[in-house]
Amino acid sequence: MDGSTYRWRLRGRPTYVQALAMSPLAYAVEHAGAPGTTLVVTTDRPHPGNWLGTSASPVLPAQVADSIRTALTAGWRPQSPGSPFHLDRSAGFRPSH
Repeated sequence: MDGSTYRWRLRGRPTYVQALAMSPLAYAVEHAGAPGTTLVVTTDRPHPGNWLGTSASPVLPAQVADSIRTALTAGWRPQSPGSPFHLDRSAGFRPSH
């Protein structure tokens, strides 16, 4: 993406609160060539492995690229060491009750 290579990963199994569709899906991104600070993106959708059968749409590469660009603009420095950089895109998430 934009001259750099990144790798991203979703957690295969949901956490307990994600399984109950009470917390949204999150994924992690790092620079592939020189990993430093990890980007953690919280989405606005449930984990597809939730136990309630709540409809969940997949995270697409274009959405990941958009999140990377947004995080870079907000100050994420993927090749520098440090604590995870959090990007919250969960506005609109509705937990199951």
